[in-house]
Amino acid sequence: MNLRRTLATARRVLAQLRHDPRTLAMLLVVPCLLLTLLRYMFDGQPQVFDQVGGALLGIFPLLVMFLVTSVAMLRERTSGTLERLLTMPLGKLDLLLGYAIAFGVVALVQAALASALTLGLLGLDIQGPTWLVFAVAVGDGLLGMALGLLVSAFAETEFQAVQFLPAVILPQLLLCGLFVPREAMAPVLRWISDVLPLSYAVDAMDHLTTSPEVTGAVVRDLAVIGGCVLLALTLGAATLRRRTA
Repeated sequence: MNLRRTLATARRVLAQLRHDPRTLAMLLVVPCLLLTLLRYMFDGQPQVFDQVGGALLGIFPLLVMFLVTSVAMLRERTSGTLERLLTMPLGKLDLLLGYAIAFGVVALVQAALASALTLGLLGLDIQGPTWLVFAVAVGDGLLGMALGLLVSAFAETEFQAVQFLPAVILPQLLLCGLFVPREAMAPVLRWISDVLPLSYAVDAMDHLTTSPEVTGAVVRDLAVIGGCVLLALTLGAATLRRRTA
């Protein structure tokens, strides 16, 4: 890894995003619109929004970040940009960490907008510290980014990259405890949910929704999310191909 090359990659990706308003709108505006839609779906039942709003504050940015990063990295390969970059002294880890830094900046803005909207205008009742809610939302965005970069190595077209969304994210969404408490699931499903990173993202938001204290469970959940981000980036560097077949 070379810090200068990594930062140069991050600057290049940020420059590309700055000139792509549709992608920026997808990353920054769509999660806010989905959260607003959710709030007014339960306009007469604010307690329901309080129960699920915290979890979805993390899930919606994760979904959008996963979709955008998986397609963006695949486009680097199909356009030949990745092959040209890797003929220079740029390692795969430099490339992925550059993407991680660039989309990490976007995740900070994304989480700030979504958190301010949800906790402010939409009136989500959170018992825990606001700064920790923001930290979990950022972690969830980074998790979506890392998973998107990882699965892009296994797709050959943008359509295939999009197909990984139901294959990778939807099972986690069903087993994360959002619809049914994980304790009430069949033992096999509970064991599977214990190794899925989205479970810890939802657990962290659930703790912050109901408890004003920073518990060890929240710290553990954040540590697991961070570890999954690093693991996905490492695996992504190991499996990244220069171009599609």
